[in-house]
Amino acid sequence: MASINFFTEDIFFNLKNKNAVRKWLNFVITNEQHSLLQLNYIFCSDTFLLDINTSYLNHNYFTDVITFDNASFSDTIEGDIFISIDRINENFLSFNTSFDHELSRVIVHGLLHLLGYNDSTPEQISIIRQKENYYLSLFFPS
Repeated sequence: MASINFFTEDIFFNLKNKNAVRKWLNFVITNEQHSLLQLNYIFCSDTFLLDINTSYLNHNYFTDVITFDNASFSDTIEGDIFISIDRINENFLSFNTSFDHELSRVIVHGLLHLLGYNDSTPEQISIIRQKENYYLSLFFPS
């Protein structure tokens, strides 16, 4: 059964409006012509995510999101997305936005990676930012 799940590791965090977030993410997946199998969001601390970053990716730095794609087929979504709530708290202040907006940006950013978007080059960054902004505008209409 297709599902979007939310978990925590080593922190206390409760995502607000889970059903609205699920509906939004399902729209993104469908709009990008993929089908959902299972998507897990794991909210954690900087320390927890740093350990994943160094252990699995050989990167020794803090990040806001790490995405693991577990899908067997290119048009399906099955994966785990780890998000540091510590980074969200720091970033929303730096970017002069709200906590909810920054968290939603990172949530959809992780999903966009599962949908095949990358952010390794300036061109890729531009494309993924445009997608983030488009989907955020649907979740946070003006």
